[in-house]
Amino acid sequence: MTVQPMDMAMERDEESRLVDCARAGDQAAFERLYRAHAGRIHALCWRLCGHDTALAEDLVQESFVRAWNKLDLFEGKSAFGTWMHRLAANVALSDRRIRLRRVGHETPADEMTERTAMGDRDVSAPLRADLEQAIAALPERARSVLVLYDVEGYRHQEIAEMTGMAVGSSKAQLHRARNLVRQALGLPDGEESPNTD
Repeated sequence: MTVQPMDMAMERDEESRLVDCARAGDQAAFERLYRAHAGRIHALCWRLCGHDTALAEDLVQESFVRAWNKLDLFEGKSAFGTWMHRLAANVALSDRRIRLRRVGHETPADEMTERTAMGDRDVSAPLRADLEQAIAALPERARSVLVLYDVEGYRHQEIAEMTGMAVGSSKAQLHRARNLVRQALGLPDGEESPNTD
């Protein structure tokens, strides 16, 4: 099955119609929803699981299976994509908790390799790769918070609800993650403004 970027022409009414059809058992309607959102869900899972492509694909599949089974819980208060994104984040975080229980520890931060210095916000492809590697090398809790906050735009309260950690812990993990990424990229420590959300 080929995944295409979200069709910009898919208006909220069309998406709602597809959700209603999928709830009634229309697999073709659910496949259209999958095609519209799978790319973004895969990117989220890939970042949250540390760039493990096979694991990300498993998490995407698990996320859409759960979405199919829980379509009756989708109330339509937000866009389907927003609901799907949150469901996938929860699937990935739950998977991480299970893996940590089995292993008993997080990935150590000292496994990071040297990176090049980061210039302005217009990031080149090699530098983007270095940044992605630095994020992938973060300890899992720090990586999850960084991805959810800086990449996906969740607020600390939402992250706390999704991960089961306190809001203060989310803020501390974000600060830790940002500092570790700076170190990995060879950047000086930066003063961060306090997070007020």
